[in-house]
Amino acid sequence: MSDLLQKLEAIHYRFVEVGKMIVDPDIIADMDRYVKLNKEYKDLEEIDQTYHTYKNLLGNIRSSRELLEVETDPEMREMAKLEIEELESRKPEMEEEIKFMLIPKDPEDDKNAIMELRAGTGGDEACIFVEDCFRMYTMFFKEAGLQYEVINSSEGTIKGYKEISMSVTGAGVYGTLKFESGVHRVQRVPETESQGRVHTSAITVAVLPEAEEVDFELNMSDVRKDTFRASGAGGQHVNKTESAIRLTHIPTGVVAECQDGRSQHKNLEKAISMLRSRLYQIELDRVQSERAEQRKTLVSTGDRSAKIRTYNYPQGRITDHRINKTIYNLSAFMNGDIQEMIDSLKLAENAEKLKGQEGF
Repeated sequence: MSDLLQKLEAIHYRFVEVGKMIVDPDIIADMDRYVKLNKEYKDLEEIDQTYHTYKNLLGNIRSSRELLEVETDPEMREMAKLEIEELESRKPEMEEEIKFMLIPKDPEDDKNAIMELRAGTGGDEACIFVEDCFRMYTMFFKEAGLQYEVINSSEGTIKGYKEISMSVTGAGVYGTLKFESGVHRVQRVPETESQGRVHTSAITVAVLPEAEEVDFELNMSDVRKDTFRASGAGGQHVNKTESAIRLTHIPTGVVAECQDGRSQHKNLEKAISMLRSRLYQIELDRVQSERAEQRKTLVSTGDRSAKIRTYNYPQGRITDHRINKTIYNLSAFMNGDIQEMIDSLKLAENAEKLKGQEGF
């Protein structure tokens, strides 16, 4: 049996096993376990279908070869040869597809995400670029059928934002946005520059998988809650009441704030979600750094202070430094047309993972 078929066979047996488990009353009663197994079943379903197709293909090749060995009729022999030729031509493409399907999937990819954009070097110009990128991402979300909600924001002194955080929901959100984490550098003539000189500014983007209660248990006795009046724009209702929430995780000092909603209860919910996700990310980073033998990927062990992308306005280009890809259509990119770059990063990541797999 081929190595590829062996791997698929093992997945098939696991798929059958999980199928039996999810109808077991004891497992249905344990909601956390049931949810995880149900998700595993759905993830394995497509691979199991491919297993049956591939097994049939190999079986048909074998049958045609056996027929060719015993058949004496010239017409039947010719038919068997054509059949083998046609099936053999489909085999390499299918095997390539299976290899990519067998790449271990990041379990976080299907999660919703929390996205944080912060101004770095460049003062007012960095705050303006935070706003530009916020607009870019929200236009992309609309095109991709994703929803977002602002959790927290702090305005710049002239315009733009010192920082803005949002929750993003939809299918495979974290898997789509995780490559955006890092330093985004912009080169352009600032609005505040009278001499027409090109300046370089930077912002940082952090994308965290939104942790659910089953992922990370947050003990609220470890959390200090402070309420305060929201600052900045938002109308009188925001500033009159102490609806803004700040949560501090005492053991680690990690802080989460939410002040963009009118309701203190809603702000508390969002702040808890953000705090849980930040603590979960710390735990993920620790686990990933312990797996030193793993191949370094584009994101999982990436340095968040690393410069990942440059937006050069005079030349109208965007360059992603991790994969050395440049797109010469800056205006469309800033209007949310970023799918090509995301697809290229996903492809590079999968190719890197494929190289690291044994037996292929």
